[in-house]
Amino acid sequence: MMTPVKRVNRFFMLLTAPFIGLIIVLWGYQPKLTLDLNVSQFAAEPGPIEQTAQLKQELLQAQSSASYTIDAIGASAHLYNQTTNAMNALVNTAAAQVSRPESIYNRRITAKLGIPADVISSDRITIELYRLNPGNYKAYALKIRLKDVSAMKMSLAGDGSGQAETTMQAVNRYGAVAGINAGGFADQNGKRYPLSTTIVDGKYLYGFEPTYKDLSFVGLSTSGRLIGGKFSSKSQLDQLEPSFGATFVPVLIQNSMLQPIPFKWQTSPARAPRTIIGKYKDDQILVLVADGYNESGNSGATLMELQSKLWGMGVVDAYNLDGGGSSSLIFKGRVINKPSDGNLRQVPTNFLFFK
Repeated sequence: MMTPVKRVNRFFMLLTAPFIGLIIVLWGYQPKLTLDLNVSQFAAEPGPIEQTAQLKQELLQAQSSASYTIDAIGASAHLYNQTTNAMNALVNTAAAQVSRPESIYNRRITAKLGIPADVISSDRITIELYRLNPGNYKAYALKIRLKDVSAMKMSLAGDGSGQAETTMQAVNRYGAVAGINAGGFADQNGKRYPLSTTIVDGKYLYGFEPTYKDLSFVGLSTSGRLIGGKFSSKSQLDQLEPSFGATFVPVLIQNSMLQPIPFKWQTSPARAPRTIIGKYKDDQILVLVADGYNESGNSGATLMELQSKLWGMGVVDAYNLDGGGSSSLIFKGRVINKPSDGNLRQVPTNFLFFK
């Protein structure tokens, strides 16, 4: 007789037998598994890859060319700097060589004047004040280098209709740093008029008057050169392009040649305070103002003494300006000479210098 336990075991065996058989069959049969994925549609096209490789190669070549160019530019820049420095050195050397004769000439003429007592210097003008005492007279000199044409002008008292002022008044009125009396004058009806041909700001004040009685014109051209002499026609003077100028007598030196001094001016007066203006061959201006205590002919300098002095100092052109009590020299707001009248005389024209 079958026990209950055996019956239960048989039941479970019959129940699980099909599953065990299936497992045994599957274990014996093992088919090959393959995974077939269609990824060809995601593959990269060969064209862009080749183009990318070519572009990369070109970029590498461009980088190499750029590096070479940078090196070449650097070398060129270095060479340019070297060349520029060399050229600048040559220019500086040339400039120094060019200015050397000028410096030598300036030292030579300055040595004949001595040591300056005072100096005014700017980018427009250089003025050196000297004190001279050759023995027979005492004088003062201004050596002037005009760097700007506008640093010198001639003042006219009023409108030219008979007014007059001292050199100090003219200096103060225009703000000049130095000044001297200029041309002669004629008195009429209590008024004082400039003598003969007078030019102010490029215009003739009373028109042109041909030279007579040894009168001479002296002034500055529009280019900044001292001009002067005797002129028989307006066109002759206009050729020198005068900017301003005044008239007096006589010419002392012209083109490095001593000019004959009229007998009247050798004796009447023999000695007197004098104001003379001239120039060197490099166009520096020299002003000479001789002191004298009166106009009687007993003090001051003769024209022949001053003519010889200027010629010996290398002046190539020189002109006598109004003298006597008219002679005046203003420098840095001071009256340098001793006016023979005891005070500065009022005159219609003055030469002024500006810093």
